[in-house]
Amino acid sequence: MISLPRERMDQLIKRFDMLEAQMAAGPVAETYVKLASEYSELQDMAAKIRELQAAEKEIADLRAMLADRATDAEMRALAEAEIPVLDERIEQLRRDIQLLLLPRDEADDKNAILEIRAGTGGDEASLFAGDLFRMYERYAAGRGWKVEVASASEGEVGGYKEIIATVSGKGVFAHLKFESGVHRVQRVPVTEAGGRIHTSAATVAVLPEAQEVDIDIKTEDIRIDTMRASGAGGQHVNTTDSAVRITHLPTGIIVVQAEKSQHQNRARAMQILRARLYDLERTKAADERSESRRLQVGSGDRSERIRTYNFPQGRVTDHRINLTLYKLDRVMLGELDEIINALIADHQSRLLADAGAEG
Repeated sequence: MISLPRERMDQLIKRFDMLEAQMAAGPVAETYVKLASEYSELQDMAAKIRELQAAEKEIADLRAMLADRATDAEMRALAEAEIPVLDERIEQLRRDIQLLLLPRDEADDKNAILEIRAGTGGDEASLFAGDLFRMYERYAAGRGWKVEVASASEGEVGGYKEIIATVSGKGVFAHLKFESGVHRVQRVPVTEAGGRIHTSAATVAVLPEAQEVDIDIKTEDIRIDTMRASGAGGQHVNTTDSAVRITHLPTGIIVVQAEKSQHQNRARAMQILRARLYDLERTKAADERSESRRLQVGSGDRSERIRTYNFPQGRVTDHRINLTLYKLDRVMLGELDEIINALIADHQSRLLADAGAEG
């Protein structure tokens, strides 16, 4: 049987009831948004706790009925049939509450910066980077998210040497955060006359989009260079009039942004820089909290090979959780839920195991 921290659950219910009362009393506008946000965060938890309390009371009443010799045979039979059903429901509710009580990643509700770069494999790697971007675009469309390309450097025969996009919507980072790493493809390239299978790779980085309140970038810490964008960076950059390069002096991080509008370039470059600095801070904090980041699926290292897409066999394998699916065509069409849900479930089970060890 799963044990739960009853005192903490009681405190959460009291806090939820207090928020409900304050909101009903009509708080002033500036505090209402904050109250509503906390209320929304606790709503699912409060509902599950109350459902558990009701189910536990119901099963206690049924057991008292069975213990009472005056209970007639018909009522006794009904109680005996209902108790196993309630037992199962109570155990599921306890599992649900246990997951809700796990420490939340504060970035889970944020939008994301998606960066895909061609790795080893030349033109085929660029084509694969393009395939990956379209896969994520389709996945995002299925969830009602919005994808906006921030910058793109096209490959010589198609695809992308590099593409950076913002993905906006509900729970974006929570669902995409385990996609960071090296994605490997095995297939016969369109440029291969002999029909031989080649192995190529692309690197994916998913960063939580940071706001100014998350990361404060001091003016003296950055150098901004403006230049004409010509020659380097592929066809997409060649069509632009100007580019902005921002260098973050303390870390050496450089962001180059090339679009039609210089003002838009600067805003987008700062957005990407802020996300990279925020990710750097999160990585450092995670390393300090946990040796080798054992609470994460994989290490989150950009150089770690996380997934293989084998086209001849129609197979996709996620190496971190040893999951293999023989429906590569569906995955490339954006049907990523089975893989992503398995990664999230594995992550949660690791958190639960860690919480149990600490307890």
